[in-house]
Amino acid sequence: MKRPKRTFTIEEKDLVFDLWKQGVGFSDIGRIIDAQPGTVFTILRETGGIKPKSRTRNTKHLTIEEREEIRVGLSAKLSIRAIARSLNRSPSTISREVARNRGRRYYKAVDADNRAKRMAKRPKLSALELNQELRSLKKSGHQNKYQAGLKVSFHGVKACIYPMKRFINRSTFVLKTLSIIL
Repeated sequence: MKRPKRTFTIEEKDLVFDLWKQGVGFSDIGRIIDAQPGTVFTILRETGGIKPKSRTRNTKHLTIEEREEIRVGLSAKLSIRAIARSLNRSPSTISREVARNRGRRYYKAVDADNRAKRMAKRPKLSALELNQELRSLKKSGHQNKYQAGLKVSFHGVKACIYPMKRFINRSTFVLKTLSIIL
């Protein structure tokens, strides 16, 4: 019979890391938090045994309370602009939030907040990992940058790659300014 998955609170995870730092073993930590030693190992393995920094959200991002207000407004069939006005936010912010979280009919504040937390986690794929053309440009060196219709400007260890004016109509490279660590 399969055991139900155990989720740990932030306080329990902090306790695991503090006890581990003090030299307490997996089995002893497991007894203290009522978990299997393998589960304790899994918690520690995720960050290499080093306690991660506590996560804080940017104040510009929507809070769970604002997302709940969006849900209430959508249920009351208010317009996006009316909801935005009540939250003192841009209508485009509300519109994007609703669109990326299943639309007006199925929007749920808790699901939207959980998705926002998940999407904010690092590591994220870089522009080079996501774009094959940029990757090949970097591998081929910068001697081909003019053939590709790109201008490369260096700022310390970063390079900004953007379309040159004479190649701006080429559909192969429609790029925003990208920062790439070379």
